[in-house]
Amino acid sequence: MADDCIFCKIIAKDMPSKIVYEDDKVMAIEDINPAAPVHILIIPKKHIPSLDALNEDDLNIMGHIQLVASRLARELKIAENGYRLVNNCKEWGGQTVFHIHYHLLGGRPFAWPPG
Repeated sequence: MADDCIFCKIIAKDMPSKIVYEDDKVMAIEDINPAAPVHILIIPKKHIPSLDALNEDDLNIMGHIQLVASRLARELKIAENGYRLVNNCKEWGGQTVFHIHYHLLGGRPFAWPPG
């Protein structure tokens, strides 16, 4: 846990959030500034600063995140029409909280390229 990390504080339940899923490896919460009708953040409980900071020990948690995203998409009724699972890596990639997390977005069509 990083003392100054907002997601570590949410995982420790020192900060409020609307939790939609939790197990021993991840927590999923509603985004406070949603970019789609469904916008969930999937956050590993292990503090990893970014996708670029992953190592071999993180393989299990990263696969677990994919399974949780798929499960939540079905439960939230966005799987049939499709959804996005997005990770922003570092400043130029749009990352603003430096604890790896994924945005599960759905409930509307998305244009390509994004914008």
